[in-house]
Amino acid sequence: MADGNRRLPPLNALRAFEVASRHLNFRLAAEELGVTQGAVAQQVRGLETSLGLKLFERHTRTLALTDVGRSYVGNISRAFELISDATEALKPEPRHLTISVTPTFASRWLIPRLPDFTEMHPDIGLRILATDRISNFQTDAVDLAVRYGRPPFGPGLIADLLYENVIVAVASPLLIEKLGPPTQPENLRHYALLHDAHDFWPQFLDVAFPAGVATSGKNIRFNQTSLAIEAAAAGQGLALASLFFVTDDLGSRRLVRPFTPELRVGADFYLVSPRKPRHPAAVLEVREWMSAAKAGRMG
Repeated sequence: MADGNRRLPPLNALRAFEVASRHLNFRLAAEELGVTQGAVAQQVRGLETSLGLKLFERHTRTLALTDVGRSYVGNISRAFELISDATEALKPEPRHLTISVTPTFASRWLIPRLPDFTEMHPDIGLRILATDRISNFQTDAVDLAVRYGRPPFGPGLIADLLYENVIVAVASPLLIEKLGPPTQPENLRHYALLHDAHDFWPQFLDVAFPAGVATSGKNIRFNQTSLAIEAAAAGQGLALASLFFVTDDLGSRRLVRPFTPELRVGADFYLVSPRKPRHPAAVLEVREWMSAAKAGRMG
């Protein structure tokens, strides 16, 4: 049975010895430990005195371990590793979740809100898979997804409405000041239409101009909605976007809505996850956070 009353060398002295043995220099050991060089030398001398053994040979600019010191430091290093491992084992395992979103949702909604998430949930590591491809929850190891469409999205999945897809036209206020309101057909002819992969402009123009309207024929096409939005903010033309993607830009007047009509296309944004997720508690926390972020209840 171990003797609970046996005396051990001071922990600080052992640490000073272990660090000095790696650097073979008291000054460098002191820098690592954040103490003075004299304090390290004193700790090591005290340890040698208590052991009655010489651990280092002192030279002018360096140290050298004695045979006893070399043997001793191997065991001491392993002991510190055991202490470190035991301490780490007390900490809860970090939880990692993969969330699949479109590139536009990632750049326009999720990334600006990530600092709030990491502050509220420092123990959850998010891996963001930004792709237009529909990710598979099993083969892609996806825990949560934001999907555009209409449920059901597949067997064994639950889907909650995150945002209704309300399509609005946006433009730079400086461009509108320059070319005039595009609601007037004679002005619309001067605007370039910025298209994304959804190409909602024909439907939108039918809603905005029931009697029909002629456009300039100038069209710029992007494969991502976020690029069309940025082009609109840069004054390159009129873009269509989901209202929730441009709410912040409208609030700051970086963009404005020149048209009152809105377009509903019958497909919305849903938060989707398996009914039996791999990490149920973490998935629930992320779902609740996203719902709160949507409602403006973050922080």
